[in-house]
Amino acid sequence: MKCGSSSGSAPSVREMARDPKTSRGWRPFWVHQGAEYLLGLVLIAAGVQGTTPTYPVLAGGLIVLNAAVVTGPIGAFRLASRAVHRILDVVVVAIVVAVAAMPFLTIDSASRVTMIVIAGIMAFLWLSTNFDTRREAAGKRGAARLASPGERSEAIGRTAGRFVARAGQYAKKRREQ
Repeated sequence: MKCGSSSGSAPSVREMARDPKTSRGWRPFWVHQGAEYLLGLVLIAAGVQGTTPTYPVLAGGLIVLNAAVVTGPIGAFRLASRAVHRILDVVVVAIVVAVAAMPFLTIDSASRVTMIVIAGIMAFLWLSTNFDTRREAAGKRGAARLASPGERSEAIGRTAGRFVARAGQYAKKRREQ
C-alpha cells in the first residue's frame, strides 16, 4: 500500500479510508446478515432461560426482524435497502443498549450483560461490513482505478515502454531482412 503522508510514516486512518483496498468493510453483507440472525436467536434463547424473559426476547426479536427486512442475500421480506439497514443497525444497537442499561426495568443481570455483549458484537459487525451491492462495489473499484493518478501514470508509462520495445523489435526485424 502506498503511503500518502509526507513524512514517510504509516498512513493515517483518513488516508486509509480513501484507499479502496483498505476501505471500511471487508466482511461480505451475507455474513453480516447471517450473524444478525444468529445473534438475535442467541438473545432470544438466553432471554427465555432467564427469570425475566420479556425484554431480552423482544430485543432478540428486533435484531432478527432487522436482519429479515433488508434487501440482502438471505433477507426474508426485502423491505429496506442496504443503506437504510446501515442506519437501522445503529438504531437497533442503541435500543438494545438503552434497554439493557435502564435500571428500572426488571431484567436479570445475566440478560443485561448478554444484551450489552451482543450489542457490542453487532457494533463490530457494523464497522467491518461492506454494505455495497456487487454492482456498487465494482463501480467503486473501477472509479478508484481511474481516479488514482499514481496508478494511471504507471499504466501510461508501462504502455509507452511496451510500445517502444515493440517498435525496437520491429525495426530490428526489418534490418535483418
